[in-house]
Amino acid sequence: NIFVIEKKKTELYQELGLQARDLRFQHLMSIATRNNRIIMRMEFLKAVITPEFLLILDYRNLNLEHWLFNELASQLSGEGQLVTYSLPFEFRAIEAILQHRISKLQGRLNTLQPQILETLEALVDPKLLSVDRSKLHILLQNGKSLSELETDLKVFKETILEILDEEELIEELCLSKWTDPQVFEESTSGIDHAEEMELLLENYYRQAEDLANEARELRVLIDDSESIIFINLDSHRNVMMRLNLQLTMGTFSLSLFGLIGVAFGMNLESSLEEDPRIFWLVTGIMFLGSGLIWRRLLSFLGRHLEPPLPPHVPAVLKKSQPAAGRVEIKNNLKAETFGLSRSTLTNQ
Repeated sequence: NIFVIEKKKTELYQELGLQARDLRFQHLMSIATRNNRIIMRMEFLKAVITPEFLLILDYRNLNLEHWLFNELASQLSGEGQLVTYSLPFEFRAIEAILQHRISKLQGRLNTLQPQILETLEALVDPKLLSVDRSKLHILLQNGKSLSELETDLKVFKETILEILDEEELIEELCLSKWTDPQVFEESTSGIDHAEEMELLLENYYRQAEDLANEARELRVLIDDSESIIFINLDSHRNVMMRLNLQLTMGTFSLSLFGLIGVAFGMNLESSLEEDPRIFWLVTGIMFLGSGLIWRRLLSFLGRHLEPPLPPHVPAVLKKSQPAAGRVEIKNNLKAETFGLSRSTLTNQ
């Protein structure tokens, strides 16, 4: 049965037999027991579980109507895919809330993962000479969302782990064990409800751990991609700097031999300007000298910018190293054998 009620907070906690501080929900995620009541909060979802009913508080404006009226009812009645359908009511309620929380976290990860991979694939392309700022902005937003998801997963795991570390807390979550004598007799005869509750919490702890590992892999992928982006940008920057340096050297070579043309261009009276072949001779010398100087400077630049070759290891050393290792091993074995024989004789 599903019904909606509106009550004041004072009337609610008096009817449930709780204190006012019990319904403050101070922590973002918490699972606690008070007066045979389970008080749960999973971010915006606030719930109170009793052996008879599940109370969802302040569900409006949280987009929970579809889950409450279409999925939760069938799950609690045993028609859903809950593992705890054969166990008491509080088991089904706890599992339904945990499953809802895990599905929300899984949905956020499934939304972020393709966006991050698509953005990184566009940014890591080595053909790009610059980085698209819009892609970087999208990656920054996705990185923040991923950090929030990692925080939520961490808090979820810590909340469940606090209960798993305390056996008394697990016992307190089994409400029907203490209210229904028949259930208590069944638990003492073979069905350990505390163990079932522990297995239930461990199952969702492992699911959260798997999601955290996937989120961690995405974080590592983002960090590695950032390094690749910086390497590509540095590579393109080095190419541009090298090209600028080559053009500077070419300009220097032309200007150096251009002094000859400047000298002949002055208004000096000599017999050379009367010969028509001198113009082509001086021009050829200028271009040939500039080309030779530029080529010389390029070779000098190549020698100093190329990475050094690894040091050459003589072949004699390569062959002698394994032999020396075998000799040492044999000597050690001989020493150990002699020591063993002496100790054996002494013992005898």
